[in-house]
Amino acid sequence: MSRLFVSLLALALAAGCGGGSSSSRAPTLPPANPKALSKMAQGVAAAKETGGRSRAIKLLREAVKMDPNLWEARYDLGVLLAEESDLDGAESELAAAFKLAPNAEDVVVALAEVRRRQGDASGAADVLGGFVKQFPKAVVARTSLVSALRESGKVDQAIDHAREVLVRRSSDPNALAELAMSHLQRGEIDTAELLVKEALKADPNNAVAERTAGLVALKKGDDAIAFRHFAQASSLDPKDTTARLNTGTVLLQAGVYDKASQEFRGVLAVKATDTAAQLGLAAALRGLGTRDNRGPYQEAEKVLKDVLLREPKNMNALFNLGILYADFLGKPAEAKPILERFLAASPSSHPARAHAKKIIAGQK
Repeated sequence: MSRLFVSLLALALAAGCGGGSSSSRAPTLPPANPKALSKMAQGVAAAKETGGRSRAIKLLREAVKMDPNLWEARYDLGVLLAEESDLDGAESELAAAFKLAPNAEDVVVALAEVRRRQGDASGAADVLGGFVKQFPKAVVARTSLVSALRESGKVDQAIDHAREVLVRRSSDPNALAELAMSHLQRGEIDTAELLVKEALKADPNNAVAERTAGLVALKKGDDAIAFRHFAQASSLDPKDTTARLNTGTVLLQAGVYDKASQEFRGVLAVKATDTAAQLGLAAALRGLGTRDNRGPYQEAEKVLKDVLLREPKNMNALFNLGILYADFLGKPAEAKPILERFLAASPSSHPARAHAKKIIAGQK
């Protein structure tokens, strides 16, 4: 007897892949607990309501407690936890869902995306590699595998899998964009540019292709063109945090601090603990502060301290907090131990070490 599948949540995790679909029917499992199914349905409904996410998580937890084999509830719960930046909790639920439903493409793609967000690209590649080996026609999972392989440094393998997707879907914009990214990572800018043009030709409204086009333009030194592509990617997909992060970076480099801060805040609204966005926001806030308006400096201090709570040896956070204390908040005594931590954490070749040593020695 097949399990009833009532999950209605859209998968918003698979960057560049869109929603997936099950590769085949769910495995045969014992009949689900009717009360658990009811709780799951209530949780799905709550997730769609404004401000209903916390209640949805509570209901889905109750469904899982009533029926630990209800993989659909674990999947939905994992997606919601990931959206709340509880990546450890999300990974646990999605791994359990995948164990119960090893043929569900949505589940494996979500699990892999959470592992990528945890910085475990190799773990993402491992689970996706096993899945596509068993289900060679799983295009969404294979496209996600391309990203994971590329991020784990296995660019040649990423290119092979991207080409395999294109054998099945010759004009797949996501596969073309991923292939372009892989060639860009190998320094083959012209090839990447040709591929991303084909991706945009296949789908002019594809956020991933627009984002990739922006990265190609950045590599070529065309910052203005890159900005237009990133802005278009963000408008097409407000949850495309990579595009917003890149847009914020371009604006930051151009000294447009107010708009840069808006982009970084947009990323953090989706991924509350995105370190790159927090560092970017702190830099933008430092640019917005003045002697008469120290509020942005104080917020930047709070943001950098939050990064260091999670990552005590983050070199960028340590250096920038030290500079903030020394040059902007007038707290040289507090700058010294922070910069000493930076020197202990950074390699001897780090270009900022000389500046940090001068501040510690009390030099300008």
